[in-house]
Amino acid sequence: MWPPALRALLCLSSCLTLVHPLDWHDLNPIAHIQSSARINKIQALMAAAMFGQTKIPRGSGSYPVGCTDFMFKYTNKSTFLRLYYPSQDEYRSDTIWIPNKEYFFGLSKFLGTHGVMGKILSLLFGSMTIPASWNSPPRTGEKYPLIVISHGLGAFRTIYSAIGIDLASHGFIVATVEHRDGSASATYYFTDQAAAEKGDKTWLYLKTLKPGEDEVPLRQEQVQQRAKECSQALNLILCVDCETPVKNVLDIDFDIKQLQDSVDRSKVAIIGHSFGGATVIQALNDDQRFRCGVALDAWMLPLRDEVLSNFSQPLFFINSQRFQYPANIIKMKKCYLPGRERKMITIRGSVHQNFADFTFATGKMLGYMFTLKGEIDSNVAIDLTNKASLAFLQKHLDLQKDFDQWDYLIEGEDEHLIPGTNIDTTNQHVSLQNSTGTEKQNLD
Repeated sequence: MWPPALRALLCLSSCLTLVHPLDWHDLNPIAHIQSSARINKIQALMAAAMFGQTKIPRGSGSYPVGCTDFMFKYTNKSTFLRLYYPSQDEYRSDTIWIPNKEYFFGLSKFLGTHGVMGKILSLLFGSMTIPASWNSPPRTGEKYPLIVISHGLGAFRTIYSAIGIDLASHGFIVATVEHRDGSASATYYFTDQAAAEKGDKTWLYLKTLKPGEDEVPLRQEQVQQRAKECSQALNLILCVDCETPVKNVLDIDFDIKQLQDSVDRSKVAIIGHSFGGATVIQALNDDQRFRCGVALDAWMLPLRDEVLSNFSQPLFFINSQRFQYPANIIKMKKCYLPGRERKMITIRGSVHQNFADFTFATGKMLGYMFTLKGEIDSNVAIDLTNKASLAFLQKHLDLQKDFDQWDYLIEGEDEHLIPGTNIDTTNQHVSLQNSTGTEKQNLD
């Protein structure tokens, strides 16, 4: 989910362009603007947005990281994902972060701002790259655990690269799904092979609630579709070892057969942010192949109560300090049952967007002002998230790595962490069993 306060920034920014909209067909969109004062205003806006900007961090592991995109089949129900993986080298060109201007238009629609804001966002971020080599050949000779990532409401497959790249640098194959349920701010598909060959994309944008529409039924339907899409992505990636591998309909110089014998089919997990956190729980319930899950600042509203107590795989909640609220934590606590491993930590000084790439894309001033950054340094927050996740994954995927050096983070034993939650639910009469079911603890 995106911070509502960002809407104010984009509305303010759009005032600079309402008099003379920018033209995408011009190589220099500012060329039509005759007033030097207007040029100075837009340049000042861009400078303010980028001042103090940090880069999306490189992976902290020893593997070079490659990146590519996959789309399977010609339909709006097709699987679409971005793949991060250990690569043979790191000398190819970096990957474009957000590769199509329509994604920026989708973001402006999601935020409820004037459509021209898509153009401004694309000016600011359209050429930004991530530290992963585009279409680099995969590193062969070993099998890698597989992680499926589910994005949040209004997001899409490319904006969790700080997590995907770091996991891949530690020896994981990571597939970030772009959901087709109407929760992505934008996504596209091809109607047939001819459309794919011409690059004739059909775009789908965020499904919005109608006036007076109850949100819960829509979100419950969406979370079930999202879980199915994660399982479908798993099916297709595992099928690289089939006699006839699936075909990538994108015109990309990457042979999917290169991944044959590279996926450890017995070591599969799922991670998700916000709406994706709810998707993690639904997928654990629906698909036993996911051996464990990590829910990042999960938004629990979409989940039916019967799902919360039905799955048995280990689950790790990593929350921000600023996003969570009692009703959400109460639903998380319903997942805690005897004999089922559940863990929860909260990152001090963090906000909801500390788990997504936009925390690195904006400058410090605007990042703090519009809740894209928290009080904690963004690099520290994502490092804690990734290391705690790695420790949890090692334990429950039976990995022979050294990620157990960060086991203390799972328990919240760090100056930047709160064991459990900062949210007080003591008046809600909800008890919480500990992660192993052998003791009791209170996370309030």
